[in-house]
Amino acid sequence: MLATRSRGCPGERMLREETLMTVKFALLALLEAKPGREQAVWDFLQGGRDIVLGEPATVTWHAFRVTDATFGIFDTFETEEGRQAHLTGAIPAALGEFGPTLLAKDPDIRLLEIIAEK
Repeated sequence: MLATRSRGCPGERMLREETLMTVKFALLALLEAKPGREQAVWDFLQGGRDIVLGEPATVTWHAFRVTDATFGIFDTFETEEGRQAHLTGAIPAALGEFGPTLLAKDPDIRLLEIIAEK
């Protein structure tokens, strides 16, 4: 859902329209690389960006590193249907295929509800 709001700039009479995305749903996945497989997990996550570009319901997608061996993915969605489409999409399928060779354990996947955003 798109929403718009007007915001006045100090010293100006003109109002500017901003388009805001309303995201309510998110995913957080934490991934623990097997010893010696950290670069392979990094590369896997870099390649994931190209995959999610083809997912119109995925509003934002972030891959990040927490420690040398711990990585994560954070995604946002406007609807639960969009989140479910992502969960059954190409990245989880690739994790299922390559995860056993890359990861020390199964990913820790959390379904999140967005309370506020900027």
